[in-house]
Amino acid sequence: MEKSPVIILDFETTGLSPQYGDRAIEIGAVLIKDNLIVDRFQGLMNPGFRINTFIESYTGISNGMLEDAPPCEEVMEQFAEFVADYPLVAHNASFDRKFLDAEFDFIGRTRSNDFTCTMLAARRVYPNAPNHKLGTLVRYCRIENDGTFHRALADAEMTGRLWLAMIDEIRDGFGIDHVSFELMQKITRVSKANAPKYLEKIACNQC
Repeated sequence: MEKSPVIILDFETTGLSPQYGDRAIEIGAVLIKDNLIVDRFQGLMNPGFRINTFIESYTGISNGMLEDAPPCEEVMEQFAEFVADYPLVAHNASFDRKFLDAEFDFIGRTRSNDFTCTMLAARRVYPNAPNHKLGTLVRYCRIENDGTFHRALADAEMTGRLWLAMIDEIRDGFGIDHVSFELMQKITRVSKANAPKYLEKIACNQC
């Protein structure tokens, strides 16, 4: 069964909040169609100021790498074309959503794409996981990876594979033939305790 086409994205940033002047320094994204990653986008971007040593260590992105990178506005214009009108997915989506909206605001664009979160979905699909950090879930689901985390494209790819794994888990576990983006989005709004009953109801309605 074909899964809904989506774009999975991840930002690396100078800090936690665009409200306090933090900017994106890298964007990575994958386009998933027909159960496969069919396209990728990756771009380092210069925020216009030096990043601190913690961010350099955490991301592996150095000030030297950013000196030669294009400005945020140039990369985000290209990314806006890549995104088009696809639904968007991220792990801990509230973080990536606020940076996407802030960076789009700098270039005079407004996001109309729906957004949902693999972390919130995973809390309902994998309630017995040790925790719901991306790295933990990748290990818990035995998703193949090269051990690279905190670089945008690598994290986007891992999140994309987690997204597909969760869809398979719902399909196989509850007998739901078509697990759409909209269904995944709705799961995140159902309480963890009620998620199994909700999915059972959806399966019955598809019978």
